[in-house]
Amino acid sequence: MTIKLGVVMDPIESIHVYKDSTLAMLISAQARGWDLYYMEQGDLFLRDGRCHAGMNRLTVSGDTRRWFERLERQTLPLAALDVVLMRKDPPVDVEYLYTTILLERAEAEGVLVVNRPSALRNVGEKLYTAWFTACCPPTLVSRQMHRLKAFLEEFRDIVVKPLNGMGGASVFRVRHDDPNLNVILETITDNGRRSAMAQRYIPEITAGDKRILLVDGEPFPYALARIPAPGESRGNLAAGGTGRGVELTERDRWICAQVGPALREMGLLFVGLDVIGDYLTEINITSPTCIRELDTLYKADIAGELMDAIELRLGN
Repeated sequence: MTIKLGVVMDPIESIHVYKDSTLAMLISAQARGWDLYYMEQGDLFLRDGRCHAGMNRLTVSGDTRRWFERLERQTLPLAALDVVLMRKDPPVDVEYLYTTILLERAEAEGVLVVNRPSALRNVGEKLYTAWFTACCPPTLVSRQMHRLKAFLEEFRDIVVKPLNGMGGASVFRVRHDDPNLNVILETITDNGRRSAMAQRYIPEITAGDKRILLVDGEPFPYALARIPAPGESRGNLAAGGTGRGVELTERDRWICAQVGPALREMGLLFVGLDVIGDYLTEINITSPTCIRELDTLYKADIAGELMDAIELRLGN
């Protein structure tokens, strides 16, 4: 029986075709003969306890000029599908949380949602590192200026970032003698109204912020080391970093062994770990990227591995 796969994503017209991981997943599913159904977040709705959506049949390709075609549109309960990929980018705002509740209603009717809605709600991409402190650098989460300043005084060189961002947005490196300290902390905490994360600065960032992809808890054996641009302390590709493939180190594999089983148990089938030097800094679960880059470097098919994991979960 043909698998029916739905995807909830940002507008497909706006993606960067050559590097979009969601598109790689859709191409892989289509190659297996699966039927594709496209939705945006606003298409979902709840009626009498059942999650429905207005959705389009979809075909996709790697053609950078014409990478998708929407076919007929229909309104269906999500239970008409076998699996739904939740690939909406952050921010994880109130509407995002509401969407996870709608998707959880579909899950209750037997739909496999990747990643699991309850985990998307409960696992803060930065905060969940607190469950694995042996893997992480010294870290503080607070909205109080005096605590953030004391952390800086202790470590002299830190990174501060919002808990709800992506792509390196609003990430600051702060040294103990930075004349802009107050304005940076005021900005990052919205004058004490919003919690932020501070971590000890890791000098090994110059060798790259490694993105390690895990499929059902198991790591791909190579990472994409995102090297900061000159004058930058952020390796994110969206912030101008460049990607270089690197083999996982023994420490990387140890970190994956600590984190992977917990992710698998929570129903997080596709996750991106960020590792700088010997330290885990983030656990990305909403819409992790870097499939295309790693596939190109290593002639791999990471999206295919994810589809294999989905088939196993579906019992096919």
